Amino acid sequence: MLAHNLSESNDVAALALKEAGAPGRPQLKTAHLLVQDRPMTEPKPGPRIAITYCSMCNWLLRSAWMAQELLQTFGQDLGEVVLIPRTGGIFLIHYDGELIWDRTVDGGFPDVKQLKQRVRDRLDPERDLGHLDDHKKKLVEG
Repeated sequence: MLAHNLSESNDVAALALKEAGAPGRPQLKTAHLLVQDRPMTEPKPGPRIAITYCSMCNWLLRSAWMAQELLQTFGQDLGEVVLIPRTGGIFLIHYDGELIWDRTVDGGFPDVKQLKQRVRDRLDPERDLGHLDDHKKKLVEG
C-alpha cells in the first residue's frame, strides 16, 4: 500500500511538473515530492561491518538483529553495516575486512555481548559498553 501511494504521488508530481511547463500554466515551484530528485548523502568514513550469512539456513533474521544491535550501540561511529546473503552454512562477520567472527571456528553464533565487545575493541577500546562491561569492571575492582 505504501509503495503504491508513493508511486502514485510521484506520478501526480510528474504530471504537475509537465503541465506547469505548458503555455499559460503557472510554474510549479515545489517539486520536492519527486523521490528520485532527492540528493543522496555522501558515504560517511568509518569502519564497514559485513555480516555474511547462509540464506538457505534462514539466518537472515539473526543477521539483521545483530546488525541492528551494532547500529543501536555504535550508530554514527560506523561507516556502514551490510548483510551479505550466501549459502553453504556460512556465517562470518568482518570489521573493515578483518574477520572477527567465524561460526565454524568460534563455535556457533556470537551472543550480542561478544559481538559488541569485538567491534568496540577495534573501534574504540576505551569505550564503556555499560552493563555489558559490568563483569569486567567488578573483576578490575575486586
